[in-house]
Amino acid sequence: MNDSVNLIGLARQVVEAGLLDEKKAQDAVLQAKRNQTPLVTWLVQNKLVKSRVLMELAADQFGVAFFDLSAVNTEVFPKEIVTEKLARQHRVLPLFKRGNKLFIAISDPGNHQAINDVQFGTGMTVEALLVEDDKLGQAIDKLYQSDTGGLEGLDDAGLDDFDLEPTESKGPAQTEEADETPVVRFVHKMLSDAIKGGSSDLHFEPYEKNYRVRFRTDGVLHEVARPPIQLRDRISARLKVMASMDISERRKPQDGRIKLKVSANKSIDFRVNTLPTLWGEKIVMRILDSESAKMGIDSLGYEPEQKELYLNALKQPQGMILVTGPTGSGKTVSLYTGLNILNTVDVNISTAEDPVEINLEGVNQVNVNPKQGMDFTTALRAFLRQDPDVIMVGEIRDLETAEIAIKAAQTGHMVMSTLHTNSAAETLTRLRNMGVAAFNLATSVNLIIAQRLGRRLCACKQEVPVPDEALAKEGFTPEQIGTFKVYGPKGCDNCNGGYKGRVGIYEVVQITPALQRIIMEDGNSIDIDKQMRLEGFNSLRQSGLQKVMQGVTSLAEVNRVTKD
Repeated sequence: MNDSVNLIGLARQVVEAGLLDEKKAQDAVLQAKRNQTPLVTWLVQNKLVKSRVLMELAADQFGVAFFDLSAVNTEVFPKEIVTEKLARQHRVLPLFKRGNKLFIAISDPGNHQAINDVQFGTGMTVEALLVEDDKLGQAIDKLYQSDTGGLEGLDDAGLDDFDLEPTESKGPAQTEEADETPVVRFVHKMLSDAIKGGSSDLHFEPYEKNYRVRFRTDGVLHEVARPPIQLRDRISARLKVMASMDISERRKPQDGRIKLKVSANKSIDFRVNTLPTLWGEKIVMRILDSESAKMGIDSLGYEPEQKELYLNALKQPQGMILVTGPTGSGKTVSLYTGLNILNTVDVNISTAEDPVEINLEGVNQVNVNPKQGMDFTTALRAFLRQDPDVIMVGEIRDLETAEIAIKAAQTGHMVMSTLHTNSAAETLTRLRNMGVAAFNLATSVNLIIAQRLGRRLCACKQEVPVPDEALAKEGFTPEQIGTFKVYGPKGCDNCNGGYKGRVGIYEVVQITPALQRIIMEDGNSIDIDKQMRLEGFNSLRQSGLQKVMQGVTSLAEVNRVTKD
């Protein structure tokens, strides 16, 4: 990272106010520039500085009046004066006008280009008022919600919001579009509702006498609709056309992809898979949001010491970082957060994935396709002839892939990959069982991250009385009992049964000389796990209990996703 960045404007003020040290401020400026994001937005989204504190500082330093957006109904804002494109491009919001003067909301006091462009576009004199960045983003989305992929009313005009890529279908052309309008509307509404509700997966499931649609939200499936059973084939055909699948093929599984344009500058990708079942095709769609890889490591839920271990491993010139956990545990986001940190102009990064889930500018991504001769092994061999610095393998599935990845990690490359195991200790024994030599394993693996995703308690959470004896049985130490409160879900209009969003629960283990010795001696997972605890690395269970002590999640949720 270039340390010679000159801090000016707001970045300099943040440092002088003691909110960030100079190195972190320089990193923030570079990352914001690299991601083409305003510095204010980057600081707030990555929780480096609280939005309110940042605005009050900026208002005082730049002499701009502070305005509280939450005190005003967005419906009264004159949105017709400023186009949505201009509002989103410069992150500005029209507030009100007096005569020929227009007052606009901004969160970056140094964005003089925004004021000039609004002034030019409206022909009015413009005066800026400073607002909190997170509230500004929400207000812009709300004001222009009719243009953000919302389906209020489900009118036909709304169907034009879809931007489907690729557009060519492999099967027969859709000849009965007019007759399928109710189905088109229904599918459109399901996709929109899933995005608005923060769901990760959609399940369209046919049975003998009924048809149901379920969403997975915060890791838990729930039913959202029961369309007429007679529509099952039409719904399947519509989804397959959108995903560029062969609609005439109903006997074999198919994979596809849908790109849904939800606003002028934001798209959501869906990974689509069909499965022929007894009563028709079940279709599952995974929502892939590339923004999730740009959240920043601070928002993922790592404890401070775990975060430090991960960042230190990323700084190593060579070696292997392995992320493990079940499907849907957030492994891809953890890997891509690391890749995002490494993604600088002087680093060559290549990834092989099945399939590529998150698009990242500056990273050379390869879709694995065994049918065409492009498997993980072939991709890895090609990468090693492409002058790589960092290699990411979507999953180590066999000995050949493991051996090539380990050889790369031993010859000056950083290798990142995933395995489907339950803990850090089991990851090492799994690789040994594959046939990887103990010496190669001990000398190549730098760090192992085992993880789960637990539901995060909503702000409406309530204290739950739990006897000390019960807390002791759950795994809390005598020193911990009595020093914290246990919270559980309550439920409100803004959450799902008392939970809102998810948080990562991690076991982060650095391979130490003592662990290397056990690996070389062919120790089993019990021996390895025991040494990990002696070295002070928290297990998944211990990390989950820490989240309970912090009031982040409930004891019931930790019991659901971890074991003793």
